[in-house]
Amino acid sequence: MEDINRIKVVLAEKKRTNKWLAEQMGVKPSTVSKWCTNSSQPDVASLLRIADLLEVDIKELIVREYKAYMEKVNSAIGLY
Repeated sequence: MEDINRIKVVLAEKKRTNKWLAEQMGVKPSTVSKWCTNSSQPDVASLLRIADLLEVDIKELIVREYKAYMEKVNSAIGLY
């Protein structure tokens, strides 16, 4: 299955665990595990909450090449 979200990657970057996210979200660890393996997807409200908890832009959770994406955006508006 194609990776639709980057939750697993961002959790690792932020040095957080699936268990921590499950506790913060009030869901079962198996639910977070499914999100991290892309076998199921969180709804938009959950993605917004995850982004808030991990202190990232929601785009960082869903755009595969986020850094490259941001470089293109910033280049387009003249920040680089």
